[in-house]
Amino acid sequence: MPSVPTTVLCHLPDGYLRLGELEGLFPGVKFVRVPTSGPVPPGVSGEVLVTVAGPSDNLVDLLGRGVRWVHCTGHGVDHLPLGAFGDRLVTCSRGVSAEAIAEWVMAMILAWAKRLPGTWVDEPPEEWFLTRLDRLAEATVALVGLGSINLAVAERLVPFRCRILAVRRTPGSSPLPEVEVVASPAAAVAEADHLVLAAPLTPTTYHLVDDDLLDAAKPGIHLVNVARGALVDQEALRRALDEGRVGRASLDVADPEPLPEGHWLYEHPRVLFSPHVSWAGPGYLRRVADMFAENLERWLAGRPLEGLVDLEAGY
Repeated sequence: MPSVPTTVLCHLPDGYLRLGELEGLFPGVKFVRVPTSGPVPPGVSGEVLVTVAGPSDNLVDLLGRGVRWVHCTGHGVDHLPLGAFGDRLVTCSRGVSAEAIAEWVMAMILAWAKRLPGTWVDEPPEEWFLTRLDRLAEATVALVGLGSINLAVAERLVPFRCRILAVRRTPGSSPLPEVEVVASPAAAVAEADHLVLAAPLTPTTYHLVDDDLLDAAKPGIHLVNVARGALVDQEALRRALDEGRVGRASLDVADPEPLPEGHWLYEHPRVLFSPHVSWAGPGYLRRVADMFAENLERWLAGRPLEGLVDLEAGY
């Protein structure tokens, strides 16, 4: 461990990263709590900054306090001022919530295939024994993005014997042999019964799902978005939903967030909307803290960090 103690600036809500435990694990490291907004006290400096994924009015000030490595406790980094990081190392908590989000995606896909909650009844129905339900076996699921989240989705789809297509930015085959990589989103949606968005928000992916892509989609496609609301042109989605070209949109994200009262996404009969909670589950904050602790060990030992962000690519 370095002779001069490493200082970690903790730009976090109270209790967020189990700092008491970290202080016990790293007695040679100085953890300094800094305000999440407003003026930074004079004299505050440190080599490491750990911060949340949201925007902040004092983050750029903190970067100038000797910071050489920034760790973001979230997965996505599109809310951070990436252009201000210069040559600093930036890492994120990539993969920490992948399993929980993948389970949410599976719940939405199964709910649409089995027409839930529409097939529940609270009085005698007009007809017993007959209805139209789909199945996942032999259904086609298109994945936009093939990072930790959609890989976890694909692993859960394989036992259902789905056909799985994927679009990814980087060339090459899929890490899973059951996943077929296709050339473009348009090629994927043409045959897809379900479309799952788990790609980062960058200038390239902004409004990726627009009128053109929805026109190219298989009629009645089910859209699932667990990434960022701005991946979808919401007015284009509204038109497609109204016309029945999209059968259902299961959305955990929207643009903007929080979504204002009275927004059409709250009320549309073909939309299931939740307030950005697909990541939630037991032990989440523990896993976030464990990932940072692992990277802090690597930093102190001079080893490569995990979860590095490509500042040029934006994720």
